[in-house]
Amino acid sequence: MTPLEQKLEQLKLLTLSQHLEATLKEAATKNLSFAATLGSLVDFELEARNRRAVERRFRLSRLHAQPSIDTFHFQHHKSRMQSKSRILRLLDLNFLQEGSNVILIGNPGTGKTYLAQILGWRACQANVRTLFTSAMDMLNHLLASQVDHSLVRKLRCYTEPTLLICDELGYLSLDQQTSNLFYQVISTRAQPAQECGHYDKHSLLRVGQHPFQHHHRHRHCRPASGELRGFSAGWGKPTQSSEDPVTASGLIRLVLLRRRSVR
Repeated sequence: MTPLEQKLEQLKLLTLSQHLEATLKEAATKNLSFAATLGSLVDFELEARNRRAVERRFRLSRLHAQPSIDTFHFQHHKSRMQSKSRILRLLDLNFLQEGSNVILIGNPGTGKTYLAQILGWRACQANVRTLFTSAMDMLNHLLASQVDHSLVRKLRCYTEPTLLICDELGYLSLDQQTSNLFYQVISTRAQPAQECGHYDKHSLLRVGQHPFQHHHRHRHCRPASGELRGFSAGWGKPTQSSEDPVTASGLIRLVLLRRRSVR
């Protein structure tokens, strides 16, 4: 190892160091300028760092898979074809730049979770901090944290990611305690924005079989026009719940106020 390569490794420019000798030989053969040679070396380093960043985002996201939109079979059901343009527009991730929330609603087996994973992996590839969790796992984790008084620290697991994907929320019947915990997650993600009069760019991707249960029980909380309903022509009646009305009303307001309008 040359002294220059040692210095590059001390600077943690490992990829640049690994490609140094071959790049210098190529530059001499092709009579490349110093700027072109240096540019090639920097490109190697940037590509490696971006690759490691994406790998780290994926590892911390809990996605466990890297699905592509190419594997989402739109021909599987006519409702998928009807929603295809709306689905493809989500892949541009503009809703993350806007800090908007996305709500995927449909019957079981219509591909909601798989689509959410596709969007999550897409966000990881864009070097966006992402977390995929089921509603039950998240709430059980937070409930357990109340025992050892670590709730504030555990909340950060769900409030700090730029994109939080909450799966299977519509299958749960939340009592007052779990409703309050879920409300804390949503309200904390929006808290900095409330103080300065606008909303911070944190997005919630919510997956469930039904819209928020209290849409039909609170006349002042209407369903979002941006809900992606194309997976199913009808969902059936929303299930009953013992959620606290005040908490539910506030939760709906926080989520829908920043909804993504998908037409």
